[in-house]
Amino acid sequence: MTNTPIEAQTPRRRITDPAEALAALERAVPNLVGIRRSVPAALDWDLVEESLGTTLPSDYKHLAEWYPTFAIGDCILVGLPEPGEEHLVHQGVQDMLDVLVDAWLEPGLGLSAYPAPGGLLPWSESDEGDKFMWSTTGDSPQEWIVTVAGRGGAWWHYEGGAVQFLADLCAQSVEPWGLRLFEPEVTPC
Repeated sequence: MTNTPIEAQTPRRRITDPAEALAALERAVPNLVGIRRSVPAALDWDLVEESLGTTLPSDYKHLAEWYPTFAIGDCILVGLPEPGEEHLVHQGVQDMLDVLVDAWLEPGLGLSAYPAPGGLLPWSESDEGDKFMWSTTGDSPQEWIVTVAGRGGAWWHYEGGAVQFLADLCAQSVEPWGLRLFEPEVTPC
């Protein structure tokens, strides 16, 4: 990673309503609705959040309730908790944190891994090793922004939530600094 971030990207308007963020993602990825659940999954968020030691952003929780794990463009894996498998979330996040600490976070970079205050908490990755994380800063998870660590060493911030980030990336309304271009097609996993 480089020692300084590429400039942060700010959406025209930060979407704070989870349903609105999900609708934006569904517009940006037309075949996504084909794998949408007919009713939202009843996930044990208390178990997930207790094991992680933090509540999670509502847009991510809303996405997980309506969708199973999927890949966008056979590039970005959006891993989501499944009903009855919530106990596995902590280990998956811990595995990603271990990789983040070992391979990405260098002394002097000014970034730390969660659970450090403001630390990075991974929520997705690409097939080429790009990492997508929340910067856990602010008074609540609804204020967390996305931090992208590109496989080429560059990292940058997106001043919005995870679901809006995916929507903007797929709609090409955000510059994909260091990320490979892909078609916004969904593959269930």
